[in-house]
Amino acid sequence: MLVYVQNISPRFKYITSFLGSFYNCKINYTTKVEEYINYSGYRINYSSHSLTETELWIKPHGLLLEDFIHELEVVCIQHEGGFMVIFPTDDDLGFDILSAIFYLLSRYEEYLPHKKDMYGRYAHENSIAFKNDLLHLPLINIWLEYLKKVIESKTGFQIADPEFNYQPTYDIDIAWSYRNKGILRNAGAMLRSLTQFNFKKVHERLLVLSGKKADPYDTYNWMEQLNQDYNLKPIYFFHVGSGRSGYDKNILPANKQLQQLIKSLAVKNSIGLHPSWSSGDKEDEILKEKKMLEKISGIRITKSRQHYIRLTLPATYRKLIEAGVMDDYSMGYGSINGFRASIASSFYWYDLQREEQTNLLIHPFCFMDANSFYEQKQNPDQTSNELMHYLSEVKKVKGTLITIWHNNFFGTDTIFEGWKEVYERFLNKL
Repeated sequence: MLVYVQNISPRFKYITSFLGSFYNCKINYTTKVEEYINYSGYRINYSSHSLTETELWIKPHGLLLEDFIHELEVVCIQHEGGFMVIFPTDDDLGFDILSAIFYLLSRYEEYLPHKKDMYGRYAHENSIAFKNDLLHLPLINIWLEYLKKVIESKTGFQIADPEFNYQPTYDIDIAWSYRNKGILRNAGAMLRSLTQFNFKKVHERLLVLSGKKADPYDTYNWMEQLNQDYNLKPIYFFHVGSGRSGYDKNILPANKQLQQLIKSLAVKNSIGLHPSWSSGDKEDEILKEKKMLEKISGIRITKSRQHYIRLTLPATYRKLIEAGVMDDYSMGYGSINGFRASIASSFYWYDLQREEQTNLLIHPFCFMDANSFYEQKQNPDQTSNELMHYLSEVKKVKGTLITIWHNNFFGTDTIFEGWKEVYERFLNKL
């Protein structure tokens, strides 16, 4: 397929590369009108005027031709195809789909002045997807489905359908509730429980520490059995930060039992790094933690997801690239479920400040158990319905559904009663 464009910019090259990868086809481009008109194959005209009868004409909004970041007036309107779009135009599509995809994939709005949430992160309320009640939809996939149909009807070029895929991921923030935390931490926690007259908690802790009861967060055998029963290929993300803070409450990586857990799970599964909260404030800390996980596991670590989804663009992704991370699974919100980049497919990160495509592959998630429980205040039944919604929407567009679960949600702590059943029902629907 040949695309005519008046000026070839880094942004344009990025989007055509993305489309070629998504549709699994070769896309060439030219700035020469004569070459384009004489081309005998399938053609897309990305310019201000239509050139031939047998082409798909997309009128540029202008965003892809720029090389700077500025405030944009982004209006969301209803398209005749039954979905919402941005950057409307009077061409064959009715909107500049290339600029629209770039705006959302690059997270353009996160580079502009914005409100931060209580954790200092980009607040989801700023996003155009949230403001227009679109956060629950993989909008880019919906657009690409529409574009595929128009290309096929307009040019005759046949594009193969993608395949739906499910990628389970597990964050191991706190490997055990009571075990392997040392005398001082357990004594302090027990004292707090006593001052709160929570004698049940004290009794449970004593039973676990004496070996008479399983730790409430020790759910790994159950998880592994589930992975086997449903033929899942999960990724376990481990927090191996060397210090503790208000947000880093992990068991330290020097602990032999934690090391054994990591090694045992790495035998059958992919594992990745879960960079500590403090790594966002310390230079080279991500690299140190990555090396620690590599030393423990004995394998090269290339996957990562931010603890608390502490993601700030472009700084966080640059740190990951410098540390040798190739695949990141942090593209989502730590405050609400939904599609942060409006897509249910992987894509390479575009560094908007440097105006260049990077080799960091982004794998967006749309569901995290902690969001449903802590942020959205849902009960298991509500979360089950929410999960089914995401399953249905991602299946419609044949995308990749990525979920985040924590080991403690599958345990015996009474506050998480019914949550492992939510996951089992969801897997049955797959």
